[in-house]
Amino acid sequence: MPLKTRLDRAQYLTLAVAAAAALAVYLTAAALTYRSGFPLDDAWIHQTYARNLAQSGEFSFRPGEPSAGSTAPLWSFLLAVGHWLRFPPLLWVSVLGWTTLFSLGALAEWGARRLVRGYAPRWPWIGLFFTWEWHHVWAALSGMETALFMLGTFWVLIRLLTPRRGAASLGVLVGTLVWLRPDALTLIGPVMVTLLLADERPWLERWRRLGVFFLTLGVPLAFYALFNLLLDGTVLPNTFYAKQAEYASLLQTPLWRRLRNQFLMPLVGAGVLLLPAWFHWLVRAARRRDWASLAVAAWTVGYLTVFALRLPVVYQHGRYQMPVMPIFFFTAFCGLLDVAAMGRKALWVSVWRTGVAALLVAFWALGARAYALDVACIEGNHVEVARWVADHLPADALLAVHDVGALGYFAPQPLLDMAGLVSPEVIPFIRDESRLASWLDASGAQYLIVMPGWYDRLPVGREKIFCGRDAVGLDTALCVYLWP
Repeated sequence: MPLKTRLDRAQYLTLAVAAAAALAVYLTAAALTYRSGFPLDDAWIHQTYARNLAQSGEFSFRPGEPSAGSTAPLWSFLLAVGHWLRFPPLLWVSVLGWTTLFSLGALAEWGARRLVRGYAPRWPWIGLFFTWEWHHVWAALSGMETALFMLGTFWVLIRLLTPRRGAASLGVLVGTLVWLRPDALTLIGPVMVTLLLADERPWLERWRRLGVFFLTLGVPLAFYALFNLLLDGTVLPNTFYAKQAEYASLLQTPLWRRLRNQFLMPLVGAGVLLLPAWFHWLVRAARRRDWASLAVAAWTVGYLTVFALRLPVVYQHGRYQMPVMPIFFFTAFCGLLDVAAMGRKALWVSVWRTGVAALLVAFWALGARAYALDVACIEGNHVEVARWVADHLPADALLAVHDVGALGYFAPQPLLDMAGLVSPEVIPFIRDESRLASWLDASGAQYLIVMPGWYDRLPVGREKIFCGRDAVGLDTALCVYLWP
C-alpha cells in the first residue's frame, strides 16, 4: 500500500485545533496573571500606525505627520484591516497569530512528507511540534511581525530544499518579505547559491533563472525604497538605524560571547536535543554535495552571525533570532528521521524522540508563564502610564519618552521619541545623555517618561509625579517626571 504523503482534512484540522489550543492557553495565562494585552511595548507602535492608516489613510505615528518609524509596514497594513473591521487589537492579532501558527505547522508537515522518504504518519507530529513550540506561540501573540516573518523565511527556505523552485515567485516572495523586515535581504544569498549550483539545467538557463529572480525581486524592493524615501528621505526605515545606534555599546562585548549568545537562543527548549540531529543532517548534506541544503545551513549560521556583528541583542526571548528557529527545527527533524531510518539503535532513537516531546511540552508551559509575565509588565507599566498621562496631563504637553508604543496609542499629547523611532534627529546622539538633555531643553519638553534604570543622569533630581505598577515584582516601573 503506497504511503500517504499528502495531508488530509483530518490532519489539517488537527493542526488547526492544536494551534488554537496553544494560543488559548497563553491568552488565558495572561488574563489570570494580570490582564490581557501584548508582551511588548513595540506592538503598540504597530497598532498606532495601523489605526492612523485605517482612520485617515496616512502612514503616520502622529496624525498629520507621516513617518517611516515602522520596520514592518506590511504588518502595519495587515493590522489596519483589523481596525477598519473594528476588531479589538488583541483579537485581530490573535486571528493573524492563529493563521500564522497553523500555517507554520502545515508547512513543516508538508515539507517533511515531501523531503523525507517514508515519513507519512497518521498523526502530523512534526507539524504539531511547530504549533506548540513555545517561541512560535509567543511570537504569534506578540503583536509583532515576528511570527509572520518566521513563516515567510521558512517558506522560502523550504522551497529551496524541494526540487521545484520557481525563480520568479521566489523573487516576489523575498521582495515582499522585506516589507516585513529588511532582514529578508539575507535570503538572496541562499537563493543565488541554490539556483546556480543545485539546478541540473544548462548553465545558460541557470543564469537566466537567476536574472528572473532579481528582476522580480527588484519590483517590491523598488517600491519599498520609494515608500521610505517619500516618508523620511531614507531608503530604510528609521528603526533600522535607531536600533543599531541605541545598542552600539554592545559591540564592545567580545565577539565570541556575542556569537555564543546568538546561537544559544534556538536551543532554549527542545532545540537543545535537536542540535545533534541538525549536525547529522548537515554532515549528510555535505557528503552528498547537496548545495541547496548547504545554502540553507549557511543562511541559518550566517543570519545569527550578522546579528552578532551588527545588533547583538538577545532580549525578549530571542525575538531577533526567532526567524532561524523554524528552519533549524525542520532540518534537525530531517536528520532525526534519517537516523531513525537507519534502523540502528532503535531504542536510543525512541528515547531521543521522547525527550524532544517532553521538552516541547515543558517549555510550552514555561513559555505560557513567561508570556503572562511579559504582558503583565507591559500592561502594568506602559499601558497604565499611558492611560494616566491621557487623563491627567494637558493635551498639548510635550512628552519626552522612551518607549513610545503605548503612549503613542493611548495618549494624545505630542511626543519626543528618545529611542529615535519617530524622532530620527536624535539617532546621532541617542546614548549621549548630555546632548539628549540639551535637545529636550531646546525642544521645549515638559515631562520625561522613562524607566529610572535606563538612564544614569536624566531622571536624577527630577520630581516624580507618577509611576506604573510593578505588576510582576521586577522593580522596573515606568515613571513620569517633570522636565526641566
